[in-house]
Amino acid sequence: MIQIKLPKWYDLHAHFRQGAVLPALIDDHLKMGCAGILAMPNTKPPVAKVFENDDLPYMSIEAYHAMLNDAGGEAFNEIIIPLYLTKDTTPAMIEQGAKSGLLRACKYYPPHGTTGAEHSCSFDYFLEKGVFKALEENNVVLCVHGEEHAMRPEDYFSRKTNAEEEFYREQMPRVIEKHSKLRIVAEHLTTKVGADLVQQADNMTASITPQHLLYTMGHLLQGLKYHLYCMPLVKFEEDRQALRDAVTAPENSKFFAGTDSAPHMKKMTACGCAAGCYTGGIAPQLYAEAFELAGVDMPSSQGREAFTKFLCLNGAAFYGLAVPEETFTLVKEEQIVSKLQTSEGDIIPLPLGMNTDDPDEVISMPWKII
Repeated sequence: MIQIKLPKWYDLHAHFRQGAVLPALIDDHLKMGCAGILAMPNTKPPVAKVFENDDLPYMSIEAYHAMLNDAGGEAFNEIIIPLYLTKDTTPAMIEQGAKSGLLRACKYYPPHGTTGAEHSCSFDYFLEKGVFKALEENNVVLCVHGEEHAMRPEDYFSRKTNAEEEFYREQMPRVIEKHSKLRIVAEHLTTKVGADLVQQADNMTASITPQHLLYTMGHLLQGLKYHLYCMPLVKFEEDRQALRDAVTAPENSKFFAGTDSAPHMKKMTACGCAAGCYTGGIAPQLYAEAFELAGVDMPSSQGREAFTKFLCLNGAAFYGLAVPEETFTLVKEEQIVSKLQTSEGDIIPLPLGMNTDDPDEVISMPWKII
């Protein structure tokens, strides 16, 4: 039996929402060996102010941190909550938040580009208002949802380009040139264009999800597997191969795990399909499966080292987090995948949604955690 002992890891991009569903989502992350999380701020209202007494109509980092702790998050070693960048974000807010120790990262969303992104502004707005300069000067990480906004539908996803490629060709190079010491994470990277830029830029790293290592646009469209619908969309084989090459390279120090796990009680709605794949509880198992499909010999020392760097070491190093002494173990043994039952409704994990329209049918995956 193949067993891989690993230090506990940080999921450096995940959604936990708010309310009664929180304890179940946090528990799923703890069960998969997570030592800490970077919790996305697109709540309702968004986490767009640092301090609770700030006179702005948003949730604060202080309040959301307390909410996560009360729901079981105190068991994590670290919780990082990025500040959602809005029209009300100022350089002074960045400086004050950084000095307090509460503000460690900020999140850029393309306006209306994904779930809860309606409060954002254009990339140029933050560049011109000095917000990115303040991040650079105060050593605050910029987490980027790297897609161009307000594109023509013909260009948003075409044979020649797509929203992510356009963003990393046109927008990000301007920021890198102007703010060369700004620490940037290209979150949930999906394209070869994006991966190439990350490898070339000294101040950039990237998080990658399980689904973008496992699947392509063909998997989404063949039979309309809507549980795979996420933003950014899965792309093409060339893109998936570029991501696989990046994360499995022995010298990889820039690419790390960020699941973008997003719970939805109802994926199909009256207004369309909710964006996001739920991989809570099973992400290391899915990443291990992806590494094997990429041709990595997981039992070998080289294979284990590459996987450990991606899952456990690179992200922690970038964010300055201690690698835990506590460990967990992955075993090459089938694990049954079941829906997550919560007081708010059932959540269908991605593998179950990919394989059946019957949420009560039993399916398995090739790796499990013991």
